Amino acid sequence: MLDRNLVEKTEAFLKRKFDVAKYLNEHPDAKAYRLEHTYRVANIGREIARKEGFDETEMVIACLLHDVSYCEEFGENGWPEHGRRAACIARPFLTELGLTGDRIDDICYGIAIHVDDKADFPGERTPFALSVGDADNIDRFDVYRIHETLANDRFLDKDFDDKLEYCRARLARLNELINMPMATETAGELWRERLSFYISFYDKMVRQLECSKSVKD
Repeated sequence: MLDRNLVEKTEAFLKRKFDVAKYLNEHPDAKAYRLEHTYRVANIGREIARKEGFDETEMVIACLLHDVSYCEEFGENGWPEHGRRAACIARPFLTELGLTGDRIDDICYGIAIHVDDKADFPGERTPFALSVGDADNIDRFDVYRIHETLANDRFLDKDFDDKLEYCRARLARLNELINMPMATETAGELWRERLSFYISFYDKMVRQLECSKSVKD
């Protein structure tokens, strides 16, 4: 059962943080994307929590705050550190919400390790904590990301051979990633579903390109 009051307070906190972020306000597209990504991760996290018997409210709160550190300017090591910084920013707010110390620790540890599997404080790799990163990783393979990745990699500007090589490399990497372990059965099912769609897409791209230069044997 979702505690709407706590979730709404967390949403308001996150938006306040983003509203005063210099970089995000100078780049409204990045701000919109970060918020949209955060909500998608929260919804994925809630599905995992519901099916695995975790506290849905706590999981949604953890996922809503997993990237709250984007309110800060990233330094040289900003991206790899952003999970640990997010946990640091989240902890006082979680205390204000009235959550117990053990639950705050579990939430913060999950936030801290979601980037590179490292935290700067002791914690336990519980299925709950690991699910924050699982939800984040699952969202990296949503449908929109196919368009975004191809656009960012300037796929349409590549020559034919480079397009084919690019798609084959993506396909090979996806076939490796599909077996990446997840913390829960639910996350594993969601992961394999997303990766299977990606594999199907790039497999069709490769076959289309291979049929575009000559008659196949």
